[in-house]
Amino acid sequence: MAKALFGHVGGADLRAIEEVRRLQQRVRDLESELTRVRLENDALAAQLTDRMDSRHMVTIDVAKEPVLA
Repeated sequence: MAKALFGHVGGADLRAIEEVRRLQQRVRDLESELTRVRLENDALAAQLTDRMDSRHMVTIDVAKEPVLA
């Protein structure tokens, strides 16, 4: 029964082991890229927020017209 669960009498399938290692490396690479992209996105979002706040403040400062009642 153990032989059937393990694969065959020869032991572990070296191709399967290599494929698992390759996939693990790919996962690590993708996690690293995801972290980099998230950091870049956060920086861009912060820049956008700063610009939007600046524009809003400029609009408020520039618009000095009297309020109509």
